[in-house]
Amino acid sequence: MTDAADVLRAALSERFGEAFAIPDDLTGLAELAHIAAHRVCRRYEARDVTSDLLRLLCAAALSAPTKSDLQQGDILIVRDKAKRHAICALLPEMPWLMDAPVFLVFLANGRRLPQIAAMRGTPFPNDHLDLFFNATVDAAIVLSNFVRAAEAVGLGCCPISVIRDHAATVSEMLGLPDKVIPMAGMGLGWPAEAGAISPRLPLTVTVHEETFSENGLADHIDAYDKRRAAIRPYRRQREPERFGTVPLYGWSDDKARQYANPQRADFGAFVRKKGFKLD
Repeated sequence: MTDAADVLRAALSERFGEAFAIPDDLTGLAELAHIAAHRVCRRYEARDVTSDLLRLLCAAALSAPTKSDLQQGDILIVRDKAKRHAICALLPEMPWLMDAPVFLVFLANGRRLPQIAAMRGTPFPNDHLDLFFNATVDAAIVLSNFVRAAEAVGLGCCPISVIRDHAATVSEMLGLPDKVIPMAGMGLGWPAEAGAISPRLPLTVTVHEETFSENGLADHIDAYDKRRAAIRPYRRQREPERFGTVPLYGWSDDKARQYANPQRADFGAFVRKKGFKLD
């Protein structure tokens, strides 16, 4: 039987394209292997996720670290088929979402803290950018913890940031009040297929020691593009009529072309309209 160290070693090699030293006496190898072998799930079995299990996973997710114990990340569960159809209709490029028995929305809740201040008769001089930032970070950490918990019990997840392309519509649909915004959605269900490990940038690019460094960035990106193309090549090149085609279409080409178009230019206005002050 393959042990946790072998699973961890193989997952990290596929993810980062390098070998990692794993001490034989290190505890927690099974948990590290579980984290390293994360796979996005976009195909689900026709099988329900029980309310008890979902509540358990929410509790595990909300056990995440939170800034100053402020607890500003919330989870909204959407099971109603009509609502899920309405959300999925906004995301036609993701038809598989309707196959997920549950859709979750992770919320940045900057509303509760000012409410508590009012309840206790204290001033609230912190209605500025930090309120929005803290709530958003808390929601993101809760989402990450939820993925970890869900995968531990065999469920599959796919976070959906594109709901922010329709933030006002989703907000109205879900009855989100002022200072509560949808940070991301997530499809959740029992996987119908294993999924694949997504290669990541090498640690030489994303891990810094003592000071920030970009030494050799272009070479590292080129090497990553080649490694990723060999493992998981893109099925198509974005906007060839605008950018042409290249023999080696890598991650950097794809992301550069993706963000050559405006992305959520109205999101700041939406956040302000929801009552957040971003000064």
